[in-house]
Amino acid sequence: MSMAKQPPIFPNVQGFLHGGDYNPDQWLAYPDVLERDMELMREAKWNVVSLGIFSWVSLEPEEGVFTFDWLDEAVERLTNAGVRILLATPSGARPAWMSAKYPEVLRVAPDGRRNLHGGRHNHCYTSPVYREKVRIINQKLAERYAHHPGVIGWHVSNEYGGECHCPLCQQAFREWLKRKYQTLDALNHAWWTPFWSHTYTDWSQIESPMPHGEMSIHGLNLDWKRFVTHQTVDFCRHEMAPLKEVNPKLPVTTNFMGTYPGLNYWRFRDVLDIISWDSYPRWHTHETLEPEAVHTAMVHDLNRSILKKPFLLMESTPSVTNWQAVSKQKRPGVHTLVSLQAVAHGADSVQYFQWRKSRGSCEKFHGAVVDHVGHANTRVFRDVQAVGEMLERLAPVAGAEVQADAAVIFDWENRWALEDAKGPRNVGLHYEETVVRHYAALWRMGVPMDVIDEEQPLDGYKLVVAPMLYMVRPGVAERMKAFVEAGGTLVLTYWSGIVDENDLVFLGGFPGPLRELAGVWAEEIDALYDGERVPVSAAQGNPLGLAGRYEARELCEVIHLEGAEPIALYDGEYYAGMPAATVHRVGNGTVYYVAARLDQGFMNEFFSRVADQVQLRRALDAELPDGVSAMVRSGDGVEYVFLMNFTPAPREVKLDGKTYTPLFGEAPNAGMVRLSGYGVSVLERPAL
Repeated sequence: MSMAKQPPIFPNVQGFLHGGDYNPDQWLAYPDVLERDMELMREAKWNVVSLGIFSWVSLEPEEGVFTFDWLDEAVERLTNAGVRILLATPSGARPAWMSAKYPEVLRVAPDGRRNLHGGRHNHCYTSPVYREKVRIINQKLAERYAHHPGVIGWHVSNEYGGECHCPLCQQAFREWLKRKYQTLDALNHAWWTPFWSHTYTDWSQIESPMPHGEMSIHGLNLDWKRFVTHQTVDFCRHEMAPLKEVNPKLPVTTNFMGTYPGLNYWRFRDVLDIISWDSYPRWHTHETLEPEAVHTAMVHDLNRSILKKPFLLMESTPSVTNWQAVSKQKRPGVHTLVSLQAVAHGADSVQYFQWRKSRGSCEKFHGAVVDHVGHANTRVFRDVQAVGEMLERLAPVAGAEVQADAAVIFDWENRWALEDAKGPRNVGLHYEETVVRHYAALWRMGVPMDVIDEEQPLDGYKLVVAPMLYMVRPGVAERMKAFVEAGGTLVLTYWSGIVDENDLVFLGGFPGPLRELAGVWAEEIDALYDGERVPVSAAQGNPLGLAGRYEARELCEVIHLEGAEPIALYDGEYYAGMPAATVHRVGNGTVYYVAARLDQGFMNEFFSRVADQVQLRRALDAELPDGVSAMVRSGDGVEYVFLMNFTPAPREVKLDGKTYTPLFGEAPNAGMVRLSGYGVSVLERPAL
């Protein structure tokens, strides 16, 4: 089924954005450098910059004294050069004069000490002073630039993160709790505070979790994390208000940090116009790029899924980082490959940190398009230039959507609760790794997927995979039941349905509200030491046709059948002969329950059978070689197929008999596409 393309993210921009962070305020003493930048940007095929990030002191060197001349010149220079501008608000780092005059703007750490001036995001989101200073500078920027023809959108702050434990935040937390629970009795029950005699008798007794104070009440820990997200989103909304007042049509984004654990990015969904994120995988940590490629693909899909439309790759490095344990250079071909991976999964931009390497401070050796040598005759510059040329050729792909009839659940609140559980494995429950392993099994088959949280609608999917859904919030079980009864297929795993939204254990047996749906009762869970394995084999005559022998590690749940039938059995330990995986028919649909952390052999075989059974859409109806990924974007009667080789060795991909036109990379020959090491090919075909 063909769909229409999404309209351009920015109404006056056709095709892809290619550019990144530009910091002319660092080079005001070097006018020749600023002039040279425009020439080099044209050579690099840049058409957009994020301008003014961390520039507050250059805009307001003294309180109430504003200096916009340098920014006026930069905006005009860029506009005249045909480079569009995502204008940043500077709240990511405040000037020293503000910290000195208004110490309340500085954060208080979990140990109760107020930070000194320094770093970035070292500010309190609750502080009325900081909020007012942000409002003033944002109002000034909006009044001056919101209708400038070169400015296409706002880049609000930079990589929101962190928390503050100051008295202002403590009081705001208590007020947030009052709105949520209404009474202390309700809060004490939700937090199960009679444990260790921790019952609160006055709201003033409640404090944020601190290492020298209270950290044993899991409901408190969970609600604090929710509050931090709430306060950050509220601050973002506060930042946006003056921008939208001046020009409500100018779209706003802020850059996320992958699966950063400190914020639930889904809570920004109703605030931002555009989702964007900063991608910094550790390429070349394995013999192939596949392990990092799988995780990166999942995060691309997550960001696309938040608004269900194309997103922006806001930052990546054209070469290296300088903050990872080892700053490994991308090998030849890899920059094009991983840039196109973002496009394949729904990005309508490829952008970098940074344009030009700084002369000093902590990021002077972070990768950049222009090295300290200052000219275009470098491998990295040529790689960036090649990506810019490639994006110009692929301009028709911009706006095309990803049609996914499978979804994998990655849920921040579930992770917070699960990682605070104190058992069954305090050396690591590995939630994110577990989600990636489930995602990877379908990724290797070229199955387009959405990555959603547990509160999202499930209709429209054929398959939903919910690994380790430890916390089941209200309405989730009901939506899952309706999804399955209507014909959907649901995959659940061990350590699911354990607690409710307050981190209170479900009474009456696990997997709690999912028990009837799964058709099993989980009596207990066996945690294994690292290196321990329990053998598992396919159940004879199982309906999926599994036939292998497998191994379980780390977690083995002991389950009893309550309507489900086994598809795999334990062959060892005291639970030998008991189900290790089951299937349960419910209404017109199917629920699978995988009771142990099984090896990749099981995952690949299991998901291959399930994908065939539910007839999942694949990017290419053909087997993919090891290390090769396939993705497809669709729109206006055309499908764009991306074939990507994440190994250093050449690969050949057999096509599926459809008519393909090459847009990038080697053309098909005799029904085959050859991919060089780290090679990529983009093919066009008519949509069905």
